[in-house]
Amino acid sequence: MVINDIEVLRTVRQPCHTRVDCVDMISRVLILRDYSCTITLAMGKKRLSQKVELPTPGELRLLQVLWRIHEGTIEDIVMASEGDPPPNYKTVQAWLRIMERKGQVDHKQEGRAFVFRPLISRGDVHRLSIRHFLTRYFTGSRSELLMELLSDERISGEELRQLEGLVRNRRKELL
Repeated sequence: MVINDIEVLRTVRQPCHTRVDCVDMISRVLILRDYSCTITLAMGKKRLSQKVELPTPGELRLLQVLWRIHEGTIEDIVMASEGDPPPNYKTVQAWLRIMERKGQVDHKQEGRAFVFRPLISRGDVHRLSIRHFLTRYFTGSRSELLMELLSDERISGEELRQLEGLVRNRRKELL
């Protein structure tokens, strides 16, 4: 769907708490409100608006199965679930319908069966979760989060060296 910036703003019901603009081909607008995140993607000159909310724990379990099997019918998803007992077929079907409305999964029809596939990547969910966590508990401050992590006495020397290496590499990228 092609839209402009005004239409993007009309889709937002609550005030925007965080906005992240990427200079490359993709810009993202993140709206963080309690436990839900909304991401609007704009690709190139055509603006593609797709609302994606931070998945609930149940939705995340289904996404993890879909990321592992790439795509599958409801029965495939139930069979690939590692729960004991496995989730109920009708429950999975209802969750997938909800997730499809949220823009997290999509389906195609093959014969009489719907084959579902994830629309958001594991990395997108990680980034949304971290941004939500930062906003909710650390007022959006990455340095506060890092200081809290570093003050934890359980951090090992190896983890500290890895963090130092990440900071050094990031500093080189920015210079």
